[in-house]
Amino acid sequence: MRMRSSQSARCCRLPLPHSKIILPSGPIQPGCGTVPVVMPPCGPIERVWEENYKVYGVRKVWRQLFREGFAVARCTVARLMRDMDIQGIIRGKPHRTTIPDKKATYPLDKVKREFRVPAPNMLWVSDFTYVPTWKGFVYVAFVIEAYARKIVGWRASTSA
Repeated sequence: MRMRSSQSARCCRLPLPHSKIILPSGPIQPGCGTVPVVMPPCGPIERVWEENYKVYGVRKVWRQLFREGFAVARCTVARLMRDMDIQGIIRGKPHRTTIPDKKATYPLDKVKREFRVPAPNMLWVSDFTYVPTWKGFVYVAFVIEAYARKIVGWRASTSA
């Protein structure tokens, strides 16, 4: 593995049959007494994940392993959890804001992606976005004047 001088050794594997070699996340100084920790491939990670009701993600599993004395890199925990096909829970429900209709015709690109205009008031474009808040979503529409690249009007609403 080639590293730049500003990078440190983070994740390394040795060709051992059933173990992984885990190096500390900081730079290793020659003769400093740093000894890599040999860890079984998936045992401690799966144990920590199951002991915590299968809700811990990479960051919390990595922190718990560190508290237990395993000097393991976070990217290694992420890779091993991905290999084992386990992950923590994801809070909240996913929101689908746009459901495209496959049969509908799409509007033509009337400006052909050319947003540079020679004079003011020749082209106004609009944009629509949503912002998540504690109480739900706020939907915001903007009208932008292409020559000045300034917002000339906007509207916000809690309903689409």
